[in-house]
Amino acid sequence: MKILITGASRGIGYDTALQLAQAGHRVLALARNAERLEALAEQAAGNIFPLPQDLVKLDQARLTGAIEKIGGLDILINNAGLLVNKPFLDLSSEDWQNSFQVNVFAVVELIRLCLPFLAKSPQAHILNIGSMGGYPGSQKFLGLAAYSASKGALATLTESLAVELREQKVAVNCLALGAVQTEMLESAFPGYSAPTNSEEMGTFVAQFATTAQRLFNGKIIPVSQSNP
Repeated sequence: MKILITGASRGIGYDTALQLAQAGHRVLALARNAERLEALAEQAAGNIFPLPQDLVKLDQARLTGAIEKIGGLDILINNAGLLVNKPFLDLSSEDWQNSFQVNVFAVVELIRLCLPFLAKSPQAHILNIGSMGGYPGSQKFLGLAAYSASKGALATLTESLAVELREQKVAVNCLALGAVQTEMLESAFPGYSAPTNSEEMGTFVAQFATTAQRLFNGKIIPVSQSNP
């Protein structure tokens, strides 16, 4: 398959991209950190195609050219995210704008750009990586109002797009992840040890992304043993 994944330079995105590439898929890995993307590509036997870009400042021509280079697109994994950990009264307008820009608006724009390619695939799948923080009825935590609200919006976007894109046979699902030991988690919860590491979650995300479109559409699926 031909797969585009964002936030591929570290954590879950890095390990998911590596698992996909090692399974023989052609992976377009998008992130801002070019050095980390090159390090990822060195491990992947020629199946990783680094695309250093800022997700909120996408170069449309460069993106579409990269997709054409790998032969089209079957799967889009919207993994990149921004977590701001501040009490509600300390959150600035910029904090809210940045959270929604990365976690929602950039996803919308990327989906818009990728749809012409996905619509040509017989196994098209858009997989949004959400959070238990945005899952209705889940336990919420101090300092994560902006993050949780933006991930809740991503979940609702998933359900809406599943309906809108059904005639084009593009499945859209969302994995609401709990705590995974990553750099982002460490920055938000210093000293906390999650029960799942990024390699384990990367394996799960890679398998779900490449197989679940046959069984799921418009689903928000909690994936969690623990939920900070």
